[in-house]
Amino acid sequence: MSFLTRATVAACFMFALLSAARAQAPVQTSSRATAQPVDQDLYALREPAAAGDAQAQFGLGEHYYRGLGVPQDYSQALLWYGKSANQGFAPAQTQLGSMYQHKWGVPRNYKRALAYYRSAAKQGYALAEYDLGAMFEDGVGVKRNYKQALEWYRKAADQNLGRAEKQLGYFYQCGYGVKQDFAQAHAWYVRAAGHGNSDAENQLGYFAEEGWGQPKNYDEALTWFNKAAEHGSNDAEENIGYMFQNGIGVQTDYARAMSWFVEAAAHGNSNAANQLGWMYQYGQGVKSDDARALSWYQFAADQGNIHGERNVEDFKSDLEERGAYQSATARVNDAALARAERWAKIDDLQRRIAGLEGDAQNQDDLAYQLEHTGKGKNDAISKMFNAIESVPVAKYHFEAAKYRAEAAQLRAELAQIENQSTASVTAP
Repeated sequence: MSFLTRATVAACFMFALLSAARAQAPVQTSSRATAQPVDQDLYALREPAAAGDAQAQFGLGEHYYRGLGVPQDYSQALLWYGKSANQGFAPAQTQLGSMYQHKWGVPRNYKRALAYYRSAAKQGYALAEYDLGAMFEDGVGVKRNYKQALEWYRKAADQNLGRAEKQLGYFYQCGYGVKQDFAQAHAWYVRAAGHGNSDAENQLGYFAEEGWGQPKNYDEALTWFNKAAEHGSNDAEENIGYMFQNGIGVQTDYARAMSWFVEAAAHGNSNAANQLGWMYQYGQGVKSDDARALSWYQFAADQGNIHGERNVEDFKSDLEERGAYQSATARVNDAALARAERWAKIDDLQRRIAGLEGDAQNQDDLAYQLEHTGKGKNDAISKMFNAIESVPVAKYHFEAAKYRAEAAQLRAELAQIENQSTASVTAP
């Protein structure tokens, strides 16, 4: 049988904490360090950055890291972030920590990430405190320790960092490092929602829908889901679609359900993609369409959605029994699916580019280490290294150049996709 899924925001599964939020420009949350606005004119930053201004150096790093006004260049970003971080500028230290943690243009190095986070956190920088909490929660580079995670999240929440407040709510919801307490969870979610955190708004919607620590209230649930969706939560978009699909607190409306699922899927929500497969399989508000159903299930599966994977397997068996498998595997002309596939392709290319740049930087680091082995020394071992270093060094530089060439090809492909007009991509 096929699997009709529900967004898993309620169960105590891990939020996607190490996600896009961590890739954003560091947001100022502490009076002890002020980041330069990222949209400041690039050329106005060059002179003060060269003169040693840490904020300008950070701002210049941001331009290169995100490709703002210049081609994206992780090497230049690393250079300017490093100059700023070496002066103790907390936003730069935190950004470098994120880069080393997630292999964004540099080799993955949890030890170095932790060192940068700790240095920034000692200055009271909330984003670094939050990132340390996330590493202890997930056991990344350190032994998992919910008590330590809770401590760092509290420090960041004390500075009104919405994502830290939300995570405290999650800990109380699930009983991580504290006694499970829905009232406390609700209070922290409300506080985080007050600071614009869409994940907290989404959780408040689920609390109201499920009656956790309060009477069930579907109107309140829908209100919170809508707020979260307005703030960019694709989970909330999927939740609204699910309510309309199943008549939860509202009249069943398949057209509205599909519209919300299409939006969520276009923003990377694989549960919504699976729901669309279900609607096409069973003709909910649309004519039953085997090809579209299979295509949406396959898209969800390709994003790692376990329900999509199971539905692909089960639906293919059903199609084969009905002798309809061949016709169902034909390429469908579905604008909504094309839109979702475009998002997934862009996301994949961005990740691959960052990974290749990280591999290239690793090769450069190896070459640098070898080039500087024994420099300035006259002992026999140092002389031997100096004599033989040229071959492996050349190899490392060659590999670095190869990785960067591959990244450049992917950037060209990415630019082509991003420049394509999306005017014709609309919901079915």
